[in-house]
Amino acid sequence: MILDGWSAGRALRTMIGGALCLVPVAAWAGELRVEIANVRNAAGHVRIDVCPEARFLKEDCPYSAEAPARTGITVVTLPDLPPGRYAVQAYHDENDNRRVDRMIFGLPKEGIGFSNDARISLGPPKFLDAAFSHGGDGQVIALRMRYWSGASGPVAGASR
Repeated sequence: MILDGWSAGRALRTMIGGALCLVPVAAWAGELRVEIANVRNAAGHVRIDVCPEARFLKEDCPYSAEAPARTGITVVTLPDLPPGRYAVQAYHDENDNRRVDRMIFGLPKEGIGFSNDARISLGPPKFLDAAFSHGGDGQVIALRMRYWSGASGPVAGASR
């Protein structure tokens, strides 16, 4: 079958469009860089979970990353985060046991923080307070670590 110029162009556009439908969504995933301020020391790691609403504050968030703790600001980078609406929950795992240690009444012994610096009062924040949209491009967000025991944040004059 011989196609005229218009039909050939239409056939090519249809093939290209069909091929694009086969590209996985992860191809549009982008890096999320989380800058966590007020890290009180360089012990352990700062760990983050990036969760959609259904997994927020649960143990099985689909996206996690970590970086060695640095006094002051620690940057944790999560590559290949698909577009979506998420909330970040972060903690300073000073003893590297991969969990948030707790004091009496369930208060965290180690620093914790949430995207949008969502307020922590008598309990964790709601998803909507911590939620942000990720479009699939590179993105930077910032939050502050909060501590309920011991020193709170870097000592004055500490190196960064």
